[in-house]
Amino acid sequence: MLQSIAHYGCHFLLPLLVALIWFKPYWKMAYIIMVCGILIDLDHLLANPIFDPNRCSINFHPLHTYYAFAVYLILTLFKKTRLIGLGLAIHIIADVVDCSFMQ
Repeated sequence: MLQSIAHYGCHFLLPLLVALIWFKPYWKMAYIIMVCGILIDLDHLLANPIFDPNRCSINFHPLHTYYAFAVYLILTLFKKTRLIGLGLAIHIIADVVDCSFMQ
């Protein structure tokens, strides 16, 4: 239960907090763009089985690797891709939190 709250809290509440603090004039659009970072979970469709509650997605799925995370962080450096990069980076952080509960 606590694991799910922490995981989905990071996926949905952390982008909201970031949007409200740093992107206040257009927080709704910023929030929607960052939450769209959840779309990288489409790479779970490549796994067999697609869903395994005991599997850590970090370094298992192609868009959840440390190399991909580095690219997401680079995206935050540029104004045009900042929100996308933040959404993707927050997604990876949420999954790291989830994996930490599995340890």
